[in-house]
Amino acid sequence: MKHTLAVLVQNKAGVLARVAGLFSRRGFNIESISVGPSELPGVARMTLVAQADHDELEQLTKQLHKLIDVLKISDVTNDPVVDRELALIKVNADASSRAEILQVVDIFRGKVVDVSERSVIVEITGDTDKVEAMIQLLRPYGIRELVRTGKVTMVRGTRTVQASG
Repeated sequence: MKHTLAVLVQNKAGVLARVAGLFSRRGFNIESISVGPSELPGVARMTLVAQADHDELEQLTKQLHKLIDVLKISDVTNDPVVDRELALIKVNADASSRAEILQVVDIFRGKVVDVSERSVIVEITGDTDKVEAMIQLLRPYGIRELVRTGKVTMVRGTRTVQASG
């Protein structure tokens, strides 16, 4: 099963490498990882998505807790969340296909952020399924380049993922 973890860590050099290394040493692939500063000074928030069963996840969580810079880990897989991903997609777009591509972008409420003679760069923000759906519809035109941020997640309502103390 895919699990989404919200992890608060000290915002220091090497923390991301230690967390990723822990997953790697245990043979787990991180499908998505996003890291950035949180609302707390000196604290970063990671959103990790990885495939693991319940026992494997429990073991990973225990190992993560042993890392000195890890402050809090929350499995938000089954929580009501708002999650988003950003993708930039460079698509072949000559005069004959440009209008169709712009229609696809409009349907998904994406944005064209760059236009050249033979391509466009499209920005799409949404949940992973929305991003995937747009990518699949643009594939027939020829995707020249694709970059994705990875998922960021926040629990809905008043519950928060915050460091203790």
